[in-house]
Amino acid sequence: MPLLARCLLVLFALLSLAVSDAATPRPVKPPPKPAPVATEPAPTQSRCTEEDPGAAKGSADAGTTTFSADPRQGLQTLIDLTLARSKALGAAKLLADAARDDIAETQAMRWPTASLTISEQGISNTVNGRDAGKGGQFNAGVTASVTVFDFGRVAKMVEWRKEMAEVALLGQRSAEEQLALTVVNLSLDRARFILQSQVYGQYVRKMACLVEALEIITKADKGRSSELLQANKSMLQAEMSVSQTQSALRQTEIRLRRLVGDPLPPPVGMAAALAVMPALDDMMADILQAPDITQATASARAQRSLTESIAAGQRPTVSIVGNAIKLAGVSRANDFGAGVQISIPLLQPGANAQLSAAVKRYQSTLLQRDEAIEAKRYRLLEMHEMGSEVLDRARRIVEILRNSDRVRAATLQQWQQLGRRSLFDVMASEGDYYSLRVAHVNAMYDAQQVIALIWSMGRGVLTPLR
Repeated sequence: MPLLARCLLVLFALLSLAVSDAATPRPVKPPPKPAPVATEPAPTQSRCTEEDPGAAKGSADAGTTTFSADPRQGLQTLIDLTLARSKALGAAKLLADAARDDIAETQAMRWPTASLTISEQGISNTVNGRDAGKGGQFNAGVTASVTVFDFGRVAKMVEWRKEMAEVALLGQRSAEEQLALTVVNLSLDRARFILQSQVYGQYVRKMACLVEALEIITKADKGRSSELLQANKSMLQAEMSVSQTQSALRQTEIRLRRLVGDPLPPPVGMAAALAVMPALDDMMADILQAPDITQATASARAQRSLTESIAAGQRPTVSIVGNAIKLAGVSRANDFGAGVQISIPLLQPGANAQLSAAVKRYQSTLLQRDEAIEAKRYRLLEMHEMGSEVLDRARRIVEILRNSDRVRAATLQQWQQLGRRSLFDVMASEGDYYSLRVAHVNAMYDAQQVIALIWSMGRGVLTPLR
């Protein structure tokens, strides 16, 4: 028993940082040289702390990470880099520019058109069997026309082109919001895995401390070997969690680097703008201002203008035409003419089917827009409930975490005091404590990602960040 007590006192010295007031020093005569445990900690003693021993030196290998000082500014920087680098967004901008050129093309249909025709040919004329002339014949003609009345067909086509240009512009904005949401989610995942890796690293160091202490005890008491095996098992499991988390972090950084480029800016911590649940009524109203909803509305207006243009195209058209023709060669002549031309459709097979198809497409776009609005409203209700639950879970975990910290400290102290608790109780309390810390990290970042998704369903995640 005295040998076991001395081993436990050595263990207490190793764990003195975790529970500093767990025992009273024995009144012994100081030796000529101080004991290593008392004044010069052994190299392994630093592993008994929850802090990374390389953190004070700022070693990159120690797993230390410097977060952005301003999370909102950090997210804005990531988004700006993504928008400037995205080829998909560049393609959307080109489509918007092309749509503006289509407007100019359609507006030009209101202006006069003119064409020049020139031809040269060899002819042989005979009249009643007599040669009336042979040789070359040159023909030049100019024709011009302008539409003066078409029941609004061109005007409706211009409206259609303008609405399509707005659809393309809103498509560009929607692409920007999607990229912003993607980079925000990846940035939050990056910070999540960094914190998880730090928590698991602290768990590994705590288990390593227990293993080293038990190795000392086991040398004196072979009956404690099962406890050493269990501690080794827990340490290996914690190391595996660190490895898995760091792998997930590297994968996330690869995806983020695909959007942002190299080198990656510092990771972003908790953004206050994404930590507060927006009001449900305000977000319901913002759904109508969402880029995809406004794009669907503009698409419906464009389809209506196209339908009206098709209907006007089936009615009479009034134009002013003029032409000038000059013949030179075997025959010579000058011909000038100008007047009003009225085109009245008499027989147009398929015209009714064309108009009916356009009307049905217009009605279809209206139904698609209404369906998107309804789906977003119910999705918003679901996300708002989920976000409220996650925030409440994070608050509850904080309270549980405080109690768990007290339990693990008390359990460790009772185990040190001549084995009043078993090592299995100690490891269970430690595992519960670190699991709760990881759960708290997950809850906080889950809440931010849900809130970012809620913002994206309205005016976009760029709104609260800017």
